[in-house]
Amino acid sequence: MSASASAPSFRPGAFCMSGVLMRPSELYAEDLVFEHEATAETGVPGPVIRQWARRGKIQKFQGDGRLTGNGHEFKTMYALPEVRERAKTYRPMPQRRPAAT
Repeated sequence: MSASASAPSFRPGAFCMSGVLMRPSELYAEDLVFEHEATAETGVPGPVIRQWARRGKIQKFQGDGRLTGNGHEFKTMYALPEVRERAKTYRPMPQRRPAAT
C-alpha cells in the first residue's frame, strides 16, 4: 500500500484546542475577525497572520467587504481561536541590520 493510499493526514496548524482541524460550523460569528482586529487582540503583526494563512497554518475566510474609509475594503477574515492558538508560540524575530554602504 502506497503512502498516498493510507489514511488521510491533516496539515500542520489550523488546530483548535481539541487538536483537530477547526471546521467553519464550529465557529461563532464573533470568532471571525479581520486582520487588524486579530492583531489588536493577539499582538501578532498583520503580515505574520497573512503568512500563516498563506502557508495553511490557519484558515482564512471571505470577508463582507466593509469599507475602511480610505477606499480599501476588508476582504479576508480569520478565525480568532486559531490565531490565538498560534500566537501562543509566536516569538518576534529581530531583523538583521542592513549592511553599511
